[in-house]
Amino acid sequence: MLTLDKFEEAAERVSKVTQETKLMYSEYFSELTGNKVYLKPENMQRTGAYKVRGAYYKISTLTEEERQKGLITASAGNHAQGVAYAAKKYGVQATIVMPESTPFMKVNRTRNYGAEVVLYGDVYDESCQYAYELASQHGYTFIHPFDDLTVATGQGTIAMEIVKELPLVDIILVPIGGGGLATGVSTLAKLLNPKIKIIGVEPAGANCMQVSLKEGKVTTLPKVSTIADGTAVKTPGSNLFPYIQQNLDNIITVEDDELVGAFLDVVENHKMIVENSGLLAVAALKHLEAEGKKVVSILSGGNMDVLTMSSVVQHGLIQRDRIFSVSVLLPDRPGELVRVADIIAKEQGNVVKLDHNQFITTNRNAMVELKITLEAFGTGHKEQIVEALNKKGYRPKIIRPIL
Repeated sequence: MLTLDKFEEAAERVSKVTQETKLMYSEYFSELTGNKVYLKPENMQRTGAYKVRGAYYKISTLTEEERQKGLITASAGNHAQGVAYAAKKYGVQATIVMPESTPFMKVNRTRNYGAEVVLYGDVYDESCQYAYELASQHGYTFIHPFDDLTVATGQGTIAMEIVKELPLVDIILVPIGGGGLATGVSTLAKLLNPKIKIIGVEPAGANCMQVSLKEGKVTTLPKVSTIADGTAVKTPGSNLFPYIQQNLDNIITVEDDELVGAFLDVVENHKMIVENSGLLAVAALKHLEAEGKKVVSILSGGNMDVLTMSSVVQHGLIQRDRIFSVSVLLPDRPGELVRVADIIAKEQGNVVKLDHNQFITTNRNAMVELKITLEAFGTGHKEQIVEALNKKGYRPKIIRPIL
């Protein structure tokens, strides 16, 4: 049973290893949605995610014998670091099985906490099965990343902090992978104030909890496909499911493209790095059918490697027409390139890249192709530049951005 006494015990214990993550009022998202929006920045937590809460509390409840056997878990990254950090605090060994696709940064940071990392499987579920096999072979104590009520109790301490700081909170948006965070937060929030609405957020390509709730039983997806690697789970927790059924008010699903836009919003307006799974509760703000409410979005983690970050930024700029490419055909004669550049300059467009192809046709005197990649302020500015080129007779064709 998840009881108030257990949540209070967990809050006291995890306070020894957590950093204070006070709510941040977001003027940007408040104006965008018509609500009073607050961010709970667990991306600033020690180990870069909320997972240290559940991992540490679970390990604190084990016997010394269970800890000395060695700990093992499976994780796409954040729980891995939480277990590795907690194991280091208790001076015991931890083995972490991670999907082979796990970003290098998460793998490296887990190893830096002293854990042994084993890369196995394409998705979390395959890694988890292998971790169970290793636990059986070597007698390790298994620490489940979400389907464990003690772990979920540790994660739920977030709700206690939210309610203490914002007693009249109306809605809490919480990311869902396997359901540990959602179970802890929704159960404790309802114990503290049954009027609080708890809305789970899943990636559309990994909506195992939404499907399970619809079916009325724990259901396994045939596959998952999402850039939110921390929530790419096929099967939600069976131990947690009854609590989700009882305490979760709704589930919103978010497309990957929305996470890309949310990343730019958070970086530019709050100067924070939040990983794709942590952005679920931000992207969901636009889907809320509410106005004038006090809303808290839980930013569950910030462990994003630089290559992924670079890719997300590029796609976000393209998505919002702040980077775009056009192809124009022009005669192969001196001065044409300067004329095109002058038109763009007058419209305050910034040329990022040029590709001048003289061999598009055998008659170079007739035409050559010029591909231009530009930086603009947004869709309206992009259309203004394209129209200016049109008026000068260049007939620009929008093409896939060349970066």
